[in-house]
Amino acid sequence: MTIRARPCPVSGRALFFAAVSLFVFFPSRAPGEEFSYRHDAGDMYRIISRVKEDVYVDRRLTHRAEILNRIAVEVTGVTGARGRHRAVFQTSERASGENGGRSFQWAREYESEFDRDRLGRLSIDRKYYMPVVRNVPVFPERELKPGDTWTAEGHEMHDFRDSFGIEEPYRIPFTARYSFLGEQEWQGIMYPAFSVTYRISAEPAPVKGRLWPRRIRGASDQVVFWDRTAGQPKAYREYFRMIFELSDGRTVEYRGEADAELAGSSRMNREELAGEIRDEIRDSGIPDASVRIVDEGITISLENIQFLPDSAVLSAAEKGKLDRIGEILLRHAGRDILVSGHTAMAGTEEGRARLSRERAAAVADYLISKGVRGADRVVVRGFGAERPLADNRTEEGMRRNRRVEITILEN
Repeated sequence: MTIRARPCPVSGRALFFAAVSLFVFFPSRAPGEEFSYRHDAGDMYRIISRVKEDVYVDRRLTHRAEILNRIAVEVTGVTGARGRHRAVFQTSERASGENGGRSFQWAREYESEFDRDRLGRLSIDRKYYMPVVRNVPVFPERELKPGDTWTAEGHEMHDFRDSFGIEEPYRIPFTARYSFLGEQEWQGIMYPAFSVTYRISAEPAPVKGRLWPRRIRGASDQVVFWDRTAGQPKAYREYFRMIFELSDGRTVEYRGEADAELAGSSRMNREELAGEIRDEIRDSGIPDASVRIVDEGITISLENIQFLPDSAVLSAAEKGKLDRIGEILLRHAGRDILVSGHTAMAGTEEGRARLSRERAAAVADYLISKGVRGADRVVVRGFGAERPLADNRTEEGMRRNRRVEITILEN
């Protein structure tokens, strides 16, 4: 059995840590600074993280992985000093090396709700898999000066369903050690920063009839940078190592590094934006294109998009159409996009899923190559025939269902 980088603990560590590092406020610039969390109802945040990891089996390098993670967070309410958060965690991957494309393929999505108190302690139902890292950072109730240190208890929660058949979120406790570093540089700018270091160790119970991890060891060394003006974390970087000793005698190890940045988000006026894009599509003369409002934002549907037969190779005519779509997307460049592929009801379910994913990736890669969005702002997903727009029993319906959709995401 192959142990995938996703959803093992290290896949998307920057994402998961950043999710619990939100909304920190520095109320003072005096020689000592008191760190505490501030929550404002209605605030929306977006976190993008990038992970590069090497995977070893029995000390031999088997492959390298690149992982892109996004979190969309909304503060839904505040009670006293406690903030209620609703978050969607999305992880995606792309192959490393010369055979890899430009775009990241959607891998998995999780929803979560949690409360956080003034010092950073989370209250969350055990049913949620995300965030992975919890109660980090937790601040002491005193002013801090550069060089000050403290410790606090935290834990990680992991999704071992696919890898090991462990159905419930798996909890690994740790003690985090903190140090206030004072001013540190991130991308040429100085920010207040602190380090977070912890080690983890666990020995899960056996899983009958399944491969299972006999022992888990891990290490995380992080630096977090804070923006005083915004009262928010600016960025984060981490070096990590995770080792799984498996019940079949193999040892699987993940080594890598991660970074993340926090970006504010704003409410999308969906009706207004959808109207603007409809007008732009009409004025550009783009055929077989429509616009609709969806839960995630605004979707541009490109129906009957043409590829070479039974392939994901775009026809020349479709590239011209995508050039015009790209011009429209550039005029709304402040938001990330999801490119999804859809097929008619033909062939096998597995074949439809693969073809829809490959065709969506071809469109995404073309848009990235034209500079419409950076690769870390595009996610690809294939739905096969799961979401038809029309009746697959007719030629016209099948034509409409063979489509690629580009969704401009609200958060």
